[in-house]
Amino acid sequence: MEFEIRPDRSSQGRKKLHAERTKFFELINGGVGFRAAAKIVGVNYRTTKVWRHGETRTKPGAGAIPPMRPRSYRASLSSRFLSEQDRIFIADSLRAGWSLRKIAAEMGRPPSTISREVRRNSHPRSGDYRPYAAHDRAVARLPRPKVGKIAQNPELRDYIQRKLQIRWSPEQIVHSLKRDFPDRPEIHVVHETIYLALYVQGRGELRRELHKALRTGRARRKTHKQAQARQPRYRDPMVMISNRPAEVEERAVPGHWEGDLIIGKSSGSAIATLVERTTRFTMLVHLPDDHGAVAVSEALVRTIQRLPAHLRRSLTWDQGSEMGKHREFTMATDMPVYFCDPASPWQRGSNENTNGLLRQYFPKSTDLSKHSSDTLELIANELNTRPRKTLEWDTPADRLARFILDAA
Repeated sequence: MEFEIRPDRSSQGRKKLHAERTKFFELINGGVGFRAAAKIVGVNYRTTKVWRHGETRTKPGAGAIPPMRPRSYRASLSSRFLSEQDRIFIADSLRAGWSLRKIAAEMGRPPSTISREVRRNSHPRSGDYRPYAAHDRAVARLPRPKVGKIAQNPELRDYIQRKLQIRWSPEQIVHSLKRDFPDRPEIHVVHETIYLALYVQGRGELRRELHKALRTGRARRKTHKQAQARQPRYRDPMVMISNRPAEVEERAVPGHWEGDLIIGKSSGSAIATLVERTTRFTMLVHLPDDHGAVAVSEALVRTIQRLPAHLRRSLTWDQGSEMGKHREFTMATDMPVYFCDPASPWQRGSNENTNGLLRQYFPKSTDLSKHSSDTLELIANELNTRPRKTLEWDTPADRLARFILDAA
């Protein structure tokens, strides 16, 4: 049906001329001139200029056009924000069929800025990009500070606090939320939201003492420091990590382990840790009285011999003096030992990461000999039943059980 000029020509204001404005831009997109299109829809040419360019200003005292919206909407923004004029240009360019990249190049902005603007500020139902409404939405988001998402949702806050109390990391909590509540995006957060709730004072979203449940135990961010390396000497020649088979590096075959000691107060006590490279399954070795080379070798032999033969392929260790009996260990377990280069803890990355997790249970400068073997089993089980990002949020215990079942 052809467009008809409305019979009532009384002023209706800019926002009420929906049909005229829509028809005007359809004619422009069809190649009709500005003045001809204004005449067809029955609107003054100056009105169509406001549609195309937004508010215009004349010289002082010459009858300036009143503001298009209340002054509160027209807060002065930094040039890094899109202005109302920018949004009008985006709207007109979209109607003209321009791509987002072409609009961005014309405005001298990154394409991601235009893409994000259109995605966030388009009409929620129709999907149309309306520049004035888009500007209103953007300005309404600016006031700070805002109430955090965790503070707004008591259910989300309680869930996060329960998981932090059992020493889950923020990233593990985030992915657990997505798995447990896939149809509730309103309680999905990113891990940085949880860190901010813990670190930023005055937010009041999570209990302040919960920062102690983080692996670092710190209440604020701090730069990491390099670990100190030890340089022991062995009687028997070492087989270096450069001679290790390629399958160990690929982590495709289970049974290759990394190991190290966690040292207690004044180097008077220790716990040996073993981490399987493919599944990140952890075993803790009890060393109640001594952590010299003989005691460590005998304790490792007892622990390793509990494993099936197909899970005893190799062991990677640093050059600590506790592995001075590595030859005896290999003869007892038929398991070669490969040694890392000096000052290269990243060559045993899985074990270093696990030792960091274990420091939540065994803080530095504490006596580790007071922990019984049963306690070590419970702590290892807690780690092995915790979802891990590197395992696509499976648990080490599930992965290891699956490998054992496949082998059987």
